[in-house]
Amino acid sequence: MGQFSVWHWLIVAAVFVLFFGAKRMPDAARGLGRSLRIFKSEVSRMQSEDADSAKERSARENVGLPAPEQASATPSAEPVAQPTKTL
Repeated sequence: MGQFSVWHWLIVAAVFVLFFGAKRMPDAARGLGRSLRIFKSEVSRMQSEDADSAKERSARENVGLPAPEQASATPSAEPVAQPTKTL
């Protein structure tokens, strides 16, 4: 119980062939493969960017350079001058 046998998988495969047709199955598999390749390359790119930024941070800490300032989402304490209208 709770485990699929070979017959269950054959029935599932037959239902997919009936729903999608034999011609569309290779196209769907090809599209899925392309999507997975793109996803894998993007994940590896993100990991390499994270590693590069970590190396940059550690190098900056070793040299003693200040970290670059980032814009904050909270408003600053200083008031912003509003433009005045002249007539």
